[in-house]
Amino acid sequence: MLNKVPEVTVWFWVIKVLCTTVGESFADWINMKLGVGLVNTAWIFTAVFAGVLVVQLRLKRYVPLPYWLTVVVVSVTGTLYTDILTDQLDVPLWISSAVFSVLLAVVFGVWWLREHTLSIHSVTTLPRESFYWLAVLVTFALGTATGDWTLELTGWSPGVSVLLPLGLIVSITLLWRYGANPVLSFWLAYILTRPLGANIGDWLASPKVAQPGEPTGLDLGTFATSLIFLGLILATVVYLTLTRSDVTETYEATHTPQAGAGLRRERIALAGFGLLAVATGALLFWAHSRPHVGPAPEADNTSAVRMAPGEAVKKFPSAKVDALRTLASTSLKDARSGNAKGARAAAQSLRDLWDADQDSLQPLDSTGWTSIDAQMDKVLGTFGIDHANPPMPPAQQEKELNALLTDMG
Repeated sequence: MLNKVPEVTVWFWVIKVLCTTVGESFADWINMKLGVGLVNTAWIFTAVFAGVLVVQLRLKRYVPLPYWLTVVVVSVTGTLYTDILTDQLDVPLWISSAVFSVLLAVVFGVWWLREHTLSIHSVTTLPRESFYWLAVLVTFALGTATGDWTLELTGWSPGVSVLLPLGLIVSITLLWRYGANPVLSFWLAYILTRPLGANIGDWLASPKVAQPGEPTGLDLGTFATSLIFLGLILATVVYLTLTRSDVTETYEATHTPQAGAGLRRERIALAGFGLLAVATGALLFWAHSRPHVGPAPEADNTSAVRMAPGEAVKKFPSAKVDALRTLASTSLKDARSGNAKGARAAAQSLRDLWDADQDSLQPLDSTGWTSIDAQMDKVLGTFGIDHANPPMPPAQQEKELNALLTDMG
């Protein structure tokens, strides 16, 4: 076989970040907006990953479309595995980071013992390609764990969080240009592109105003962000397919091989990696010591999907629904008129009544109750009730109250 992976050019890194971003946004859209849920989404993408990987492994050379489709799918799959450990099984992120680090070291160790090389310029056999994709899967899971752990430690917003992996990738590139080991440099940068792309996706998709612990951004939404980046990926793949500029054989025929930098420079660069790790640790320790709110866990919205207007309360006693609707309408009216105190008081009464009726309403329709409860929590969050954030602008309060009234019919 010819080399089954692309040459590492600037296009490689551009499309890698694009794939990571769309993977993050598309997974969030399926889980959060469609209400499929983390576990179900993970099962879906595991099956899709198996399918596209079979197609990729059957090829005899690198072809841009199936290769980058596999990268997109594996980016989602690896991310979901970490999210399930964190949000479903309550595994601390530092443990996930440590476990995936050890697992990646094992993959590289077995790969080296069997093939005597970790170079991506010689992925020309089925065993080497299998090791390659296993390593890619683990790097995405590891990148997710370390990236989320960084957000947990610092409380940074996605916009600010972009700067850390971007700075580290630039530093690694400079050390590689100086003489650092190219294989080590490649895989370190590969891991870091995951939190870089994910933070870009969260920054673009997240609302401009959110509760503490939830990301804020440009409010493009996960669906729009996914479409934009899918379009960019498709355009890049078409360009690479036509030019074949990232095919190893084409690249080698048009570029002069670079001479080795020497063992001395490689050792100095390795020390540079150590200093970079120490500096990063010091920065995270400093950020962690400052007051901040950590990110909220990613919810599994399998049962919280929005139902048709009035459907969620169809099995509830009409008198109880009317009482809830009256309080929500009162809060909405006061919010529109500028009576912030009255709007909050009505929202507080709404919460108290809803909680008092839980034991009688939830057994009647658990799915309907969960749907209303999820929207009720959004309403309370805009007022800072049962949440640590200050009250949000009246426009946000009106939006969530209107959504709640729509749900109640």
